[in-house]
Amino acid sequence: MIREKKVWKGVWAFLFCLSFLIAVPAGSSLAATAREIDVSVDVALEQFEKTVNGGRAFLDSAKGVLVFPSVVKAGIGVGGEYGEGALRIGGKTVDYYNTISASVGFQLGAQVKSVLLVFMTNESLQKFRKNPGWEVGVDGSVALVKIGAGGSIDTTTIKEPIVAFIFGQKGLMYNLTLEGSKFTRLDKKE
Repeated sequence: MIREKKVWKGVWAFLFCLSFLIAVPAGSSLAATAREIDVSVDVALEQFEKTVNGGRAFLDSAKGVLVFPSVVKAGIGVGGEYGEGALRIGGKTVDYYNTISASVGFQLGAQVKSVLLVFMTNESLQKFRKNPGWEVGVDGSVALVKIGAGGSIDTTTIKEPIVAFIFGQKGLMYNLTLEGSKFTRLDKKE
C-alpha cells in the first residue's frame, strides 16, 4: 500500500514536470525571432479578418493591437500558457511581448489559440506600454469580445478601452478568460 502511494506520487510529479516543460519554453534557444513573430502575426491578423465580420474596420479604428498568434496551453491538474507576439501601431511592429499564465484545477491536455488585445484609446495603449510587465485584472481590465447573432462584432464592446479576441482555426472561442495573464516586453532583434 505504501509502495503504491509512492509510485503514484512519482507519476504525478513526472506528469507535472512534463506539463510545465510543454507549456513553458526551455529558454531563448526555443524562442522565435522577431521575423518569425512578425510573419505569424500577419497570418493571425489575416485569419481574424476572414473569421470576424467587420474585423478589418474594427482594427482600423484601434490605436494599437497586441497579437499573439500561438498561445499554447497545457496541463495535467496544474497548467500553464505561453506565447510570443507583437504590438503593432499603425500596422507596424513597435515591440515584442510574451504572455504567460498558470492555472490549477481539473485540466488534461493541450490547446493552441490566438489572442488579440486591441487598444481603443491612446491612454490605455500608453499605460500598457509604460509597464514592462502588465497583468490582466491587476494593471487593467480587458473586455472579451463576443460576436453578435449576425456574426459581426458587437459594437457595444467598442466603447471599452481594451478589448480582446480569442480564436482558433475554427473561429472565435467562447468561455475562455485572460484573467491572470501577464504580458512582458521582450528584447527581440531581427
